Amino acid sequence: MSEASFQQPDRRRPEPLWYQVEEAIRAIVKSGEWATGDQIPAEDRLCALFGVSRITLRHALRNLEEAGLLRREHGRGTFVRSTTLVAGTRELTSFTQEMGNMGVVAGSRLLDCGLTTANAAAAGALEIEEGDPVVRIRRLRLGNSEPIGIQTAQLSAVRVPGFLDAGLLQGSLYEALERHYGIVPVAARENYRVGAVGAADAELLDLPVGSPAFVVERITTDERGPFEFTVSIMRGDRYEIRSTLRAGRVPSTPRS
Repeated sequence: MSEASFQQPDRRRPEPLWYQVEEAIRAIVKSGEWATGDQIPAEDRLCALFGVSRITLRHALRNLEEAGLLRREHGRGTFVRSTTLVAGTRELTSFTQEMGNMGVVAGSRLLDCGLTTANAAAAGALEIEEGDPVVRIRRLRLGNSEPIGIQTAQLSAVRVPGFLDAGLLQGSLYEALERHYGIVPVAARENYRVGAVGAADAELLDLPVGSPAFVVERITTDERGPFEFTVSIMRGDRYEIRSTLRAGRVPSTPRS
């Protein structure tokens, strides 16, 4: 990689130096100059190229590692990760946005889309009657052209009239819902459990039948209530859950 690829932070900008370095590294990975599995330069070399202190650089690298873009191997160095979606404390975003934040090119292949009736699970999630019409969208989710998971979303048909005839399945579903129906997500609840990849999904995910997977159920709401119920089967080797645990006991104030 040429040194011209490194964008040094502008100290006149309001963004912190570590943030500018983080964004610069994301841009390098997204451009493909650092490919999956590549070892990135050592910290002292990066400090020289970006013109920042080691503390600033480590702040940026730690954030990128927590986001799933990089991985550190003790005694070996830091590498660009294989496409991995990391779940944990994060903003409510679409799959497209979340992958973009990781420096990964999001992709999607439509497997099925049509009008069906809500089963008990979908009806309960969407707060509608069992048997009410729902729009069902099943998609293979990709990151850098590699399969990550299969997502089946159900939308209350009453909330999205004419959806199937409007050609709204290109790009982000959330952007299309906001643009055409004024639906803006404000909150979501997710449930995770461990499952196994079935025969119907194994070939699409390029995995042996029975491989471990995360099954993620998500109910997304706007100011009017729930509008989306999604069940995702995510590859266990390309999906991680991270959380931060805090002590329940507040340390006592030291005596003076």
